Amino acid sequence: MKLQQLRYLTEVAKQNLNLSQAAEALHTSQPGISKQIRLLEEELGVEIFVRSGKRVTAITAPGTAVIAIAKRMLQDAKNLKEVSQEFSSEGSGSLTIATTHTQARYALPPVIKRFMAIYPKVRLNLHQGSPLQIAEQVSSGKADLAIATEALDQFDTLVMLPCYQWNRCVITPPKHPLLKEKKLTLEAIAQYPIITYDFAFTGRSKINQAFEKRGLKPHVALDAIDADVIKTYVELGLGVGIIAYMAFDPLRDKHLRALDASHLFESSTTRIGLKRGQFLRGYVYDFIELFAPQLTRKGVEQAMLGAGTNYEL
Repeated sequence: MKLQQLRYLTEVAKQNLNLSQAAEALHTSQPGISKQIRLLEEELGVEIFVRSGKRVTAITAPGTAVIAIAKRMLQDAKNLKEVSQEFSSEGSGSLTIATTHTQARYALPPVIKRFMAIYPKVRLNLHQGSPLQIAEQVSSGKADLAIATEALDQFDTLVMLPCYQWNRCVITPPKHPLLKEKKLTLEAIAQYPIITYDFAFTGRSKINQAFEKRGLKPHVALDAIDADVIKTYVELGLGVGIIAYMAFDPLRDKHLRALDASHLFESSTTRIGLKRGQFLRGYVYDFIELFAPQLTRKGVEQAMLGAGTNYEL
């Protein structure tokens, strides 16, 4: 049994049994993958896949168990390398963070600045995407941790660590009629075209839920994936914006005004997602604690082991 055979096996499962796509992803040939999986099946004495001619059509019952074990073995092999690097090259390495635009633009900069001062030899990689995309990156091992508000709880392969709660503000151009409201209401907001986040991003579901509970159907004129785009179109007078309050900076956003909307929408929680079973370098624990001081190394280790995972904010 070889690790390469296990990689072929898990990649075929990942690519929905498409051997051509698996071969392309692994930079090898389709016949080579087929041969190695056949050899593995002969060694184990079970059929992992159901075949129809040269096509793989399904995973057998024992195959499902074999693939699950293969994934764990590959993760353990990766962990062995990480343990070696932890002690042979302490203080150096790489850290890949998958996150959304809002976190990368507004929450992470001071944390990354402090981290780089402490670990100048660690190479940082920042991958931006939708919450679903970044969760998949961590789940597949392409990133070390995910930071997002939505979607992370859809992956049972991830350990979820709550970091902080936040809410929203409504942004308008100067002299907008909403600024004259004594107390901002959903009914007042719904009178104007709304520019806010795409449904997959940054707590959009909380916004929808608030209006639905009041029986309101606001006109969402534009969906955007980040707050900077929303602010641009609000400045153009195309509507009022609903964004994370952290994304409004009075010094930079001089052509806009912000109204606190925390009384209108349920707060959202930003979380860190880590792949279950992965080995974390010491500097990863330090980064997590810089971002969320309540997430100490001991607490994160317990969460990764499945104990004491119910953090509350």
